[in-house]
Amino acid sequence: MRSPVTGARRQGNRTEVPAPRLAQGISITVISGFGVITLLNVRNAVSGDVQLGLCLAAVLALYALQFLVTSSGARRWSPLHRALALCLQASLTFVPMVWVGIAWGSMAGPLGGSILLLLPPRLAWPCYGAVTLTILGWSQSSGLHALEVGYFTISTALTGLVIFGLTRLTDLVREVHAARAEMARMAVTQERLRFARDLHDLLGYSLSTITLKSELIHRLIPANPERAREEVAGVLGVSRQALADVRLVASGYREMSLETEAAAVAEVMAAADVQVDTDIGCGRLHPLVDTVLATALREGVTNILRHSKVQSCGITAAVEGETVRLTLVNDGVVRQEKPAAGRGSGSGLGNLRTRLTEIGGRLTAGTTEAGHFRLVAEAPVRPDTADTTGTTDGGGASMSLA
Repeated sequence: MRSPVTGARRQGNRTEVPAPRLAQGISITVISGFGVITLLNVRNAVSGDVQLGLCLAAVLALYALQFLVTSSGARRWSPLHRALALCLQASLTFVPMVWVGIAWGSMAGPLGGSILLLLPPRLAWPCYGAVTLTILGWSQSSGLHALEVGYFTISTALTGLVIFGLTRLTDLVREVHAARAEMARMAVTQERLRFARDLHDLLGYSLSTITLKSELIHRLIPANPERAREEVAGVLGVSRQALADVRLVASGYREMSLETEAAAVAEVMAAADVQVDTDIGCGRLHPLVDTVLATALREGVTNILRHSKVQSCGITAAVEGETVRLTLVNDGVVRQEKPAAGRGSGSGLGNLRTRLTEIGGRLTAGTTEAGHFRLVAEAPVRPDTADTTGTTDGGGASMSLA
């Protein structure tokens, strides 16, 4: 059940107030305290309820303006609005001093804080210093004792710094929480992209295989029922594997083996009456590299089955120096993916582009002079960005057409 306190989080039996609201509450409390101090200072300097009421009205007006200046929206004010706000606050600060005297001098501290908040630094600090020196000169000219002169001067300087520091701290807390919220939204988006990529890479191949075998079974039933029953068993096996793959995608963890994938591909291509020559001689690979290359092989075969009329296919994988190279060549003409299915599409060869790029590899694909389609996926033996669990977590490849 949602907490009745909007935006608050419950921990155990207590409600935790979010940091931005807490920081803003502290700032409001401190500024309000300065207003109370001002009223206490001028109480003995005025006589009668009327004068005290006028002072109270002036204090309320000035601190209402102060709350506006310290709000987050004030940093987006135009220069004209900032100048008008500072002029109004300066008037409310210095004009009453002519009547009340130096007792009103504590109002100069908030003015100093507003100057630091609204003016650019090259102007703010000199103007802030000028306000402090004005109170120093005014208190000295009023014939006050040295301790009182120091009190009014130091309190003015400290009040301005406190208001400025608390306001900037509150702004910083808001920015940090906004950044955290944005990072959370980005994480959700990234997870959705990973889910879409993994579903495409895993289920695209499985569904294509099921479709191919089902068509084969449809043709075999009248002529060769025994062979049809064998193929039905194969379809069931692919279906179970697809179900297991979906569970792996949901859990966010999956590893694939290039050798195992090549064996499965050879069986599927043979069922489609495609001659397949495989030569996987790369040995044991890093789990992340093994998974990415197996994904590349699966996507390449899926494209062959969907988009070409292939009769023969060659699959080779070997380690050359610090690079593992997977080559897939077939005699069919593959329909090229549209540019829109590129880097961020989350499907097809665009997936491989992202996956291989993330581990420091690349992908080249195109038609050779002999009219064959050739796809080459290259990955470093030691990937640049390796997950400790060995999962791909939704990566992709850099692709250039040969």
